[in-house]
Amino acid sequence: MTDWPGVRLHVVTGKGGTGKSTVAAALALALASHGKNVLLCEVEGRQGIARMFDVDPLPYAERRIATGLSHHGGAPGNVYALHIDAEAALLEYLAMYYKLGRAGKALDRFGVVEFATTIAPGVRDVLLTGKVFEAVQRNSRNRGAMQYDAVVLDAPPTGRITQFLNVSEQVAGLAKMGPIKTQADTMMTLFRSPRTTVHLVTLLEEMPVQETADAIGELRSARLPVGGVVVNLVRPRDLSDVDLAAAREGRLEADRIEKDLAAAGVEVDEPLVAGLIAEAADHAERRTLEDSQREVVAALGVPTYELPRLAGGVDLGGLYELAGMLKEQGLG
Repeated sequence: MTDWPGVRLHVVTGKGGTGKSTVAAALALALASHGKNVLLCEVEGRQGIARMFDVDPLPYAERRIATGLSHHGGAPGNVYALHIDAEAALLEYLAMYYKLGRAGKALDRFGVVEFATTIAPGVRDVLLTGKVFEAVQRNSRNRGAMQYDAVVLDAPPTGRITQFLNVSEQVAGLAKMGPIKTQADTMMTLFRSPRTTVHLVTLLEEMPVQETADAIGELRSARLPVGGVVVNLVRPRDLSDVDLAAAREGRLEADRIEKDLAAAGVEVDEPLVAGLIAEAADHAERRTLEDSQREVVAALGVPTYELPRLAGGVDLGGLYELAGMLKEQGLG
């Protein structure tokens, strides 16, 4: 059973370098079970989804890219992807709500799109989040469009996530009334509802954990719903606490290491053993730092999930492996 049964929009954020895009993709695969169809969206213009799933660069159109995580009880659903850019979203908005059609495309040639998204940055976020909102709450204006059981948004980093989602506040000084203000206020009803949650991805390092804590505080101040914290790239826990302490304190027995290496058929010399002892000490020190940050994460008061560092890196098979772990832990 998932920890988030009523959620339709899963927003995934994290400090740069924490692997938030990987986690978002794995979450989409995990959610696309029990026959569910999931839309995975990106808004940062990096075509990260295409690279992760090894497909051609995505157009501004919803495209099926994968079958969801398999499930014993029945056929899995599908993962669709959408690369959202502000210009295409504005043209679609004009066509859908103002029936401009070709006239809307003509505006692009006159630079109206660039003006709207450059002079008024808040409008850009309204357009990007507006398309996500439309995908979650499909209506008759978008006839024949796919109805999704869940939408996963690979969102901007933690330092900007509250501003990005708090669109009503962004446009408050720009438009006191009118369609943009109405659109922003309508979206906020979804973003602040139990149907939305914001998951944060971190590493067991001081800066990402602190940024995660700060983002949780900012989201709560803006009355935006906080989901879980995904601790990513966790190191293996192969050594016992006793061996870790010995490695950290320089008490590992060189003779014992030499014998073990020889028994494994490795040619032993002094530099090799010294190098292994130094590596063990560094590993033990990092493990101590990780354990201290794990305590900080636990004190944040939100559900936590852990994903390991995959030795071979993250390919499509690795994404499915991570998806299975998220599902087992209750996030997907």
